[in-house]
Amino acid sequence: MNLQGKRALVTGAGSGSGAAIARALARQGAEVVICGRQPGPLEALAKDHPLMRPQICDVTSEASVEAAFAAAGPLDIVVANAGISASAPLARTSLAEFQAQIDTNLLGTFLTFREAARHLPPRSWGRVIAIASTAAVKGYAYVAPYAASKHGVLGLVRSAALEYARKGVTFNALCPGFMDTEMTRRSVERISATTARSPEEARETLAANSPQRRLIDPEEVAEAVLWLCGPGSGGITGQAIPICGGETA
Repeated sequence: MNLQGKRALVTGAGSGSGAAIARALARQGAEVVICGRQPGPLEALAKDHPLMRPQICDVTSEASVEAAFAAAGPLDIVVANAGISASAPLARTSLAEFQAQIDTNLLGTFLTFREAARHLPPRSWGRVIAIASTAAVKGYAYVAPYAASKHGVLGLVRSAALEYARKGVTFNALCPGFMDTEMTRRSVERISATTARSPEEARETLAANSPQRRLIDPEEVAEAVLWLCGPGSGGITGQAIPICGGETA
């Protein structure tokens, strides 16, 4: 694969799957605009490869997303990766907790997609990818706001894919299971703090959702992004692509 001459923008690139995706795209020759809310992680990541350029962006802010895309310039690849999660019983979930996940996961993806649509149509080739979750296609106990937000992301993907089906731009969602990232480590800490389980037992509980009995490596998600950007991927659009070790809805 050779992505030289192409420019990508990745949201939530400061850590986890976003950082892995940015590194993978840069290794293949793409210029990568790495976006996030905190400058420190972005600047540290940018040192990994000369093709990575940091850009502050809060995906919950319309003005911030618009400014980030304007600063990025013409784009070929956009990855909406920014996301948050929290867990609580439905009856104890506050409106603020629900709204925070909707704002980052769903509104943030909408704003990212909308700016991608505004920047990509003049070109004959484009790839727009949302990093969703298995929670986009099934439910999980204690994460109703997260699942609702990711279900919404899949609706955005499917609708946008139909709009741009004849314009050379594809829209897809990658749906990993529990990943070995900072977000999952925070989930492990919450489970351990609110139950009698040790951190190791809590981690095993999450890994047990996969028939492979393991967490997904962020590099596996990054490789799937490269696949969607590679030769022969033009007919893949509007899809929810699982990366979950065989977990089914």
